This record gives sequence, structure tokens and C-alpha cells, in this order.
Amino acid sequence: MNVYVINGPNLNLLGTREPEIYGYDTLADIEKRCQALGRKHGLDVAFLQSNHEGTLVDWIQQAMGSVAAIVLNAGAYTHTSVAIHDALRAYTGYKIELHISNPHLREPFRHLSYVSPASDAVVAGLGVAGYELAIGILPEVLENFQH
Repeated sequence: MNVYVINGPNLNLLGTREPEIYGYDTLADIEKRCQALGRKHGLDVAFLQSNHEGTLVDWIQQAMGSVAAIVLNAGAYTHTSVAIHDALRAYTGYKIELHISNPHLREPFRHLSYVSPASDAVVAGLGVAGYELAIGILPEVLENFQH
């Protein structure tokens, strides 16, 4: 089964950007661990990152019909993007919204998510371990998921 892990703006800076919030692991570190875990569970995990909203929308659309699940850390676009919301609504596979920090413990503008109403689950506040937790639970979730 194919899985996309889609990462939005500034996540390419993990490991150096605000490590007190996001930790010291790089996106490449997280990718390696998630791909290894995916292989263990029979998942082909593709890691994607872009700072451009339209590219994220394109990847969600490309996933239609060929990708069983999307784990999406939309970064700042979580709080602003109706376009990503609409693309997620059109995608019929399983969708997990992911946040490294807990947005509800941060600035008030981060409390609103356009991704949540279009997602099946939310992982937040567990640090970068949230990525592995999301990948690890997917085989069980997908077994029971009805489109």
C-alpha cells in the first residue's frame, strides 16, 4: 500500500528552526525512520515537502486512486488554506492531520485548522514521534477503513 507523508512550508528547516518547539531531528531523519517502519508494515511511504501551497494541493490530487493514506503536516497552511481543505475533501483515502507541537498551546491564530474538518484523525503535540505513530497505526486503520 502506498502512503504519502506530505509536509508543508518551513518543515525543510526541521532540526534548526525553533528546536525548542520542533526538536533537533531533520526531516530526512524522520523520513528514514518512517520509511523503515512502513516497510516493516508493508507500506510504501513517500515523503514529500514543499513551501508552495499549490504543490501540496497537486500531491493530494495525485494521490487520488493510487495512495491509501495521506499523513499531512501542512505547517502554516493548516491555518489558512481553503485550497488544501478542498483537495482533502475530494481525496477519498484515509487522512491524518499531523502537528509536531500542540497548536492549541500556541498562538491563538494556530487554534483554527482548515485541515481538521477534512481529516479522519489528528496527531498533535507528540513531537516528531507523531510521524512514526501515524505510520505505525495505518495498517490497522486501513484494514477497517471504509471510503
